[in-house]
Amino acid sequence: MKIKQSEFVKSSVELEQCPTGTLPEFAFIGRSNVGKSSLINMLTERRKLAKTSNTPGKTQTINHFLINQQWYLVDLPGYGYAKVSKTLRNDWGKMIESYLLNRQQLVNLFVLIDSRIPPQNIDLAFIDWLGQNTIPFAIIFTKADKQHEKKTKKTIRAFQEAMRETWEELPPMLTSSSVTRAGREDILEYLGSLLVL
Repeated sequence: MKIKQSEFVKSSVELEQCPTGTLPEFAFIGRSNVGKSSLINMLTERRKLAKTSNTPGKTQTINHFLINQQWYLVDLPGYGYAKVSKTLRNDWGKMIESYLLNRQQLVNLFVLIDSRIPPQNIDLAFIDWLGQNTIPFAIIFTKADKQHEKKTKKTIRAFQEAMRETWEELPPMLTSSSVTRAGREDILEYLGSLLVL
């Protein structure tokens, strides 16, 4: 999988505003400040394609990016902590839920997890919800450059153990760093294996 062309198409605040057509979509989601926009920029090799910020909750809409004129990369709002009103967070929740449950073009959801911290209940609960609703997903552990590889592997093992309490079969798990570009080829290869044009 090679990304030769990427362009921002539109931002939507509800499912009905998303692009029409049948092009396949791959969406990215995670807790606020997990490095989602940075990962998207790393994958597309466009430093400012997705807006990054030190302030959690920067992404507040469903953002579609057209890749190679063949498929969409979708940047979803983060869940969890963000310095916004509870009402706005609830609106994000409804928007995300509507997209994930009803968007027929969605091929796979990539759930981003910070590789530096132990398993969080909010991540595990969200992943369980995906399973209950049979939404296909893979996990990407981000910010692997911030610590030694042994610590990253320890976090992943802990996450796998926590998931095994409710999961018989674990989803694909990948590791990445937006700084060193580690994991880029693995993520794109996995994405490409799911892409049927």
